Amino acid sequence: VRLVESGGGLVQAGESLRLSCAASGNIFSINDMGWYRQAPGKQRELVAIITSRGWTKYANSVKGRFTISRDYAKNTVWLQMNSLNPEDTAVYYCYAAESSAYWGQGTQVTVSS
Repeated sequence: VRLVESGGGLVQAGESLRLSCAASGNIFSINDMGWYRQAPGKQRELVAIITSRGWTKYANSVKGRFTISRDYAKNTVWLQMNSLNPEDTAVYYCYAAESSAYWGQGTQVTVSS
């Protein structure tokens, strides 16, 4: 399974970005899909997850600002990020769980103040 992310970039505080992640390859049935992030000098942390049943979970720091959505037929997940602030600066990794866990290569999100 291969995960390809897109949509990162440099924005100013208060602006928005939308990340996309498409899964391809020998896919049988993906369960959870979502996003993690890792800032310099910090551990990778959960941002948002959406399950096969559509349940979602968000990090407290992004609740009310980020929205995760998913196209089950296309094995694609999006992360709409609004009201970005410099603390959101990180490399964002797409995640998918099938029989194993899969990770994308990461996309940089930089928010300037």
